[in-house]
Amino acid sequence: MDKAHALDSFWEYVGAYDQENPRIALKVDHTLRVADLCERIARDEGMPACDVDLAWLLGLLHDIGRFEQVRLYDTFTDAASVSHARLGASVLFEHANVTGGPLVRRFLRDRAHDDLVRLAIATHSDYRLPAGLDERTRSLCDVLRDADKIDIIHANCICPVEDIYGVSEGMMRASKLSDECVEIFYQHRCLPRGVRRHPADILLGHICFAWELVYPRSLAIVREQGHLADMLSRTWDLPQTQEGFDRMADHMRSELGV
Repeated sequence: MDKAHALDSFWEYVGAYDQENPRIALKVDHTLRVADLCERIARDEGMPACDVDLAWLLGLLHDIGRFEQVRLYDTFTDAASVSHARLGASVLFEHANVTGGPLVRRFLRDRAHDDLVRLAIATHSDYRLPAGLDERTRSLCDVLRDADKIDIIHANCICPVEDIYGVSEGMMRASKLSDECVEIFYQHRCLPRGVRRHPADILLGHICFAWELVYPRSLAIVREQGHLADMLSRTWDLPQTQEGFDRMADHMRSELGV
């Protein structure tokens, strides 16, 4: 794999989008961090060199659909637009590049990995991966999903609330917290999208990513970064929301050491 060529191709692709749009800038930065995290996790977990490179490429391509999503719908909310993951798979394998072939050929010349790449991109944001995947495919999908979750947690602490959630800081602080979401938190599960009704629920959904990280190295990175503690220690206007997050912070510290 020619990583330098893949990076050049990525920059060429995103260069067609409005670089002054904070959502575009956020996703460019997120993409590069996720690629690095994928490489780091795969290497630290002892994967073969070829799979370490492929994991890096999956990170580079995983959110390629976000740029068209923003251009067409001006949102990151899949429910209000389209699945960005499936749009990304379509962009890669159905949209032509300047040579007439699918865009993915700009990044990956070896067609042997096409099925794995298509599936990993299309399902990276699904609540659960499909059943029956072979071990290698599932392992690389899990690396990508771990890396994406880690950096979404990270982005919560470096990006304005408006850019991530589409609400103001005041609206976030005034948010209610759904009992069903709190119950799922204590079950140590990720939150299904359908149960998230308030901004605080969505933020809690990002916190819950930590429960389902697959690789030990992934959880170690989250501990190193320390962002979960920052997310759990936010200040809320409603006593019920504040008390709920205070209790959850104590529980997650006890269970995960974050």
